[in-house]
Amino acid sequence: MNHSNLRIYSSFLCLAIFAGTLRAQKPKNTQPAPTAPGIVWTAEKANAWYREHKWLTGADYIPATAINQLEMWQAETFDAATIDKELGWAEHIGFNTLRVFLHSVAWKEDPVGFKKRVDQFLSISDKHHIQPLFVFFDDCWNKVPKAGLQPAPKPGIHNSGWMQDPGQPASSDPANFPGLEKYVKDVLSSFAHDKRILLWDLYNEPGNGGKRDSSLSLLQKVFQWARDVNPDQPISAGLWSWDLENLNIFQVANSDIITYHNYDEQPAHQRVIAVLKSFGKPLICTEYMARPRNSRFSTILPLLKKEKVGAINWGFVAGKTNTMYAWDTPLPDGSEPIEWFHDIFRQDGTPYHADEVNLIRKLNGVNAQ
Repeated sequence: MNHSNLRIYSSFLCLAIFAGTLRAQKPKNTQPAPTAPGIVWTAEKANAWYREHKWLTGADYIPATAINQLEMWQAETFDAATIDKELGWAEHIGFNTLRVFLHSVAWKEDPVGFKKRVDQFLSISDKHHIQPLFVFFDDCWNKVPKAGLQPAPKPGIHNSGWMQDPGQPASSDPANFPGLEKYVKDVLSSFAHDKRILLWDLYNEPGNGGKRDSSLSLLQKVFQWARDVNPDQPISAGLWSWDLENLNIFQVANSDIITYHNYDEQPAHQRVIAVLKSFGKPLICTEYMARPRNSRFSTILPLLKKEKVGAINWGFVAGKTNTMYAWDTPLPDGSEPIEWFHDIFRQDGTPYHADEVNLIRKLNGVNAQ
């Protein structure tokens, strides 16, 4: 995903000061009380939840046969066989979670069937000992999602067919909010007590696509809708661009677990972890790993394990999303780039780099083969 500069010092400092303010407001010398329904989790509850899990590792996942979220979830193209095969590869390298994008358009076309397919995906995941997290809204890439046949990939172009949800300008039009509320609450209510789900990621990169603070209204609404349902699983929305101060502050203040994206090399990523740890809650990095930017498994994954930060990289199997290609470096002839940007496996299950897979397995406590 295309990101703004993550080193904007003034905004970074603002977030750090905000963290200190929140911690200073915590009551002293008291036993933590149970969290009331519909209220953001305390740090105590969040850390207790995190301790119940092994170190979380996985990838942002879409099957190689789908160009976008709609092709993944629509009845005509839902590919359970490929999902089962690819999740077997994830299990083999020790992944225990996957971050998976839903889509409101697919639900709107077929609410009952959509939820059945989500349940089928969860059954496949559970078979492979994987506990996924689901993403609702998204401000990245193409602006106008449509049901039905999805576009073919454009050769050599990263995420050429990925769709925003609900889109642009749909995401900033309050007239769309009642329908989106029905979607969010229906899905959350249906799976609110499902132990196969790790957490709910309510909004991917709010403010991307030039939207900036115009996404704040929908972001606030989706948190409100989620709190109304009050699922057993935690809710979050990941920080991704340090210059979006209003969005960042809202996301941190309202997330049960702190999630974030970072495609920087190791020293810069370390600094981000240091600031975010000041909130006292568990951290999960829900996007990292872009090889030409020197965000690599060899440098970042050991860091995340050492810091006890959940690690979810972008990209799993190189397929129709074209995420082996860089965000801003298209190869219109469709030839394979000199170095893959994202992704771990080719479509036949062969690792792009065997040493990366061996490292992932080792850090996940799986014996190398």
